[in-house]
Amino acid sequence: MRLVKVNDESIKNILTDLLQRSPNNYGKYEAIVADVVNDVKANGDAAVLSYTKKFDGCDFTPEQMLVTDEEIAEAYEAVDDSLIEIIRKALVNIREYHEKQRQYSWFDSKPDGTMLGQKVTALESVGVYVPGGKAAYPSSVLMNIVPAKVAGVEKIVMTTPPGKDGKVNPNTLVAAKEAGADEVYKVGGSQAVAALAYGTETIPKVDKIVGPGNIFVALAKKQVYGNVAIDSIAGPSEILVLADETANAHFVAADLLSQAEHDELASAILVTTSEQLAKDVEKEIEGYLAVLPRAEIMRKSIDNFGYLLVAETMDQAIATANAIASEHLEVVTANPFEVMTKIKNAGAIFIGEYSSEPLGDYFAGPNHVLPTNGTAKFFSPLSVDDFIKKSSIIYYSKEALEPIHKDIIAFAEAEYLTAHANSIRVRFEDDK
Repeated sequence: MRLVKVNDESIKNILTDLLQRSPNNYGKYEAIVADVVNDVKANGDAAVLSYTKKFDGCDFTPEQMLVTDEEIAEAYEAVDDSLIEIIRKALVNIREYHEKQRQYSWFDSKPDGTMLGQKVTALESVGVYVPGGKAAYPSSVLMNIVPAKVAGVEKIVMTTPPGKDGKVNPNTLVAAKEAGADEVYKVGGSQAVAALAYGTETIPKVDKIVGPGNIFVALAKKQVYGNVAIDSIAGPSEILVLADETANAHFVAADLLSQAEHDELASAILVTTSEQLAKDVEKEIEGYLAVLPRAEIMRKSIDNFGYLLVAETMDQAIATANAIASEHLEVVTANPFEVMTKIKNAGAIFIGEYSSEPLGDYFAGPNHVLPTNGTAKFFSPLSVDDFIKKSSIIYYSKEALEPIHKDIIAFAEAEYLTAHANSIRVRFEDDK
């Protein structure tokens, strides 16, 4: 990892470096993804099945794309009872947290004959994309489905790539069943996103697509946006640990590597006021890399996008953290709650040395689908809000409209919208 003194120039260079990881910089793949999306849009199941055979090695019929009750039962037999119990415990925490995010319709009536309000309605259908391939992420299944269920979404359709054997990872299937998915399809990649966006003979069109995926999935979501809603264009995982001399270097190093193991593009950054801590963390990282199984991935990640940043003051360290706006931010300082109040930009904030990032990934309850690549400056974690829409409610009686109708007419005419003005004027023609 690179040890760097914090100043305006170094932070500018680091931000430029980190932004290279953004899906927006992978334009060379956009034409490939566009071809797949347009093919699925035009040819439905036939295109989906063709790409499933090409990319996943599975020669399905349309009927075989849908996961059956028998396959779900097989998955339960294959998964340890202890893991099922852990999934259920995590579900309780995730559900309880998201239930506190519920919004309700409201109406405000006044004696003058007006009523204004807001009607909150859940989306009718949502597609959840879950990665497959080398790794299975049942935790992502829970984090994407639970807020949709809490919001009241009527139909939740999940897609995930099949293995070479034509089956879905059993951990993923069990998590989907426990969380409440209505249908699961064995389809992955940009073809799955296109199928959810436009619908096929077998896979239903949805109103919104959520869930992480590789660069092809991210670019497909970007392309279909507008025809459907999406959660975000997710980039590689990232963590920033904000620490002072009181931090435990053994813990900090472990936490940094917890994200570096995701992939070679993951980012792990320490921002500290203690140069000694930075050097100690670097030694600890080397010790972990000698024994952890995914060392090759972690090594590439920290070599390319890992930093040990040394700030002169805690205020400078906090400003650096806010500039980077990391997906995950741990605060490990003598006064972590005080520091936390000064953090403006972060997807999730973990406070204290026993609140490590994986706690949020799996069990605490807050959503682990978080803004990446600096977008925590203006985006929020996935929540119940992502699965509802709001309609404004407006009611005026004639008596309420009469004293203000001339003001509305004047406003409309000032914009040269005479039909707007006329729409108000005609309601009082008989009063002259």
